[in-house]
This record gives sequence, structure tokens and C-alpha cells, in this order.
Amino acid sequence: MGSQGVTGGNAVGSMFGRIAGVYDFLNHFLSLGIDRNWRRELALLACPGQSGIIADVASGTLDVALALLNAHPDATIPAIDFCPRMLHIGQKKINTPQKRQRILPCAGDALGLPLSDSCVGSLTMAFGIRNIRERVTAFKEMLRVLEPGGKACILEFGSGQEKIWGGLYNLYLERILPAVGALVARDAAAYSYLAATIRAFPAAEALACEMEVAGFENIGYRKLTSGIVCLHWGFKPS
Repeated sequence: MGSQGVTGGNAVGSMFGRIAGVYDFLNHFLSLGIDRNWRRELALLACPGQSGIIADVASGTLDVALALLNAHPDATIPAIDFCPRMLHIGQKKINTPQKRQRILPCAGDALGLPLSDSCVGSLTMAFGIRNIRERVTAFKEMLRVLEPGGKACILEFGSGQEKIWGGLYNLYLERILPAVGALVARDAAAYSYLAATIRAFPAAEALACEMEVAGFENIGYRKLTSGIVCLHWGFKPS
């Protein structure tokens, strides 16, 4: 779950830095391990394109970058995040020559990616777009770096404005997530913030409209795990 491009700047970046050490454990624990399947689905949706490059934005501790490499062994994967500590922890996972050659961690922000125009075949972002208030600006930045016909693939939680599992998901966001964050990460504020961003996030149809406004075409989405998360995609016009 990425920390990229958040609105709120240094304060939110500091928050992700504080929880970086327990981030992977809590991701797996709170999702009962299903998050690995979600990332695998995201990776399979991406395509290296003509450039052979898949950029992972909000790369966090590099779990998505590793899933991308597993799905596309010949791809080059810039792994971009604005929280240095998250990337530092993730670099411990780059422990083979192939991983070191193919996964390229890089500090950067989703609203100003450190990439050239039209240079990547796909761009992925997992659990980062909801942290960005200026989403249309972020989508336009994705379009800038994608090659013509390239694909943006976004994995994000379902909107907390919808009643999922008869409202149990909403109860989980309001009570369980902050409580576990307080117990394990000793940072209730961080996990209360994360829960609040999910509750405020728009429904899948609304996010698709935002992507269309930004300039994507052939936009679609697929709900996973009863809508707890959703895979979104859109293509840069050829």
C-alpha cells in the first residue's frame, strides 16, 4: 500500500516513515494475506509495451514492483515513492542480480514523476491514489509519461461510502483498523488517517469519470473481494 504523492506533504510523508517498519506485516495481517493476490492481479494487468518499462508509483516497500517482475521478468521497473524509509526497507527485498538489474527504486512524487515524456508502457499504483487530492493532475502526469496506447493500472480500496458486506467493512474501517494500528504500530493516528482516506474515496464509477476527464480512454474497472478493492485501468490515446 503505497505512500506516494499524498496531499499534506511533509506531515503525511513523516507518518508513512513512522509506520514503515510494520507496514508489510500489517498489510498482510489486516487483509488475511489476500493483498498478495490483489497485487498479483494488478501486475498481470500491466504490460511493458514497446518501451519494455513498467513504472510503479507509490511503490512503498516494493511489493508491487516484485509482483511486476514476477509477471514480466524482462521488464524494467522504476519503483517511485516519496518516502525514503519505505524504499529503504523495500530495498532489502531486492536480493538477486535479476531484481537489482530490473527494479530501480527512485524517490519522486506522483504529481511530478521523475520520468521523461512517453517513456513507459504501463504505470501501476497500488493504494496510493486515494491519498492524492488533486487526482486529475496526477492522472494527467500519468498520461504524460505513458507511451501512446500505454496503460495505467490502479489498485485501490473500495469506497467507504458504499456498504460492503452489509456494513461490516465500514465497521472495520471505523473501529478495527485504528485499533490494530494503535496496538501493533503504536500509531493510532496513522491508521485513523488511512481509514479516513478510504471512507472519503469516491466510488469506482466516479473515479472512472475522473480518469476520462483527465484524458484516458477505454477506461474500465473490476471489483475484487466483494468490492473491498477495485482494479481500475485506462489507456493513453494512441
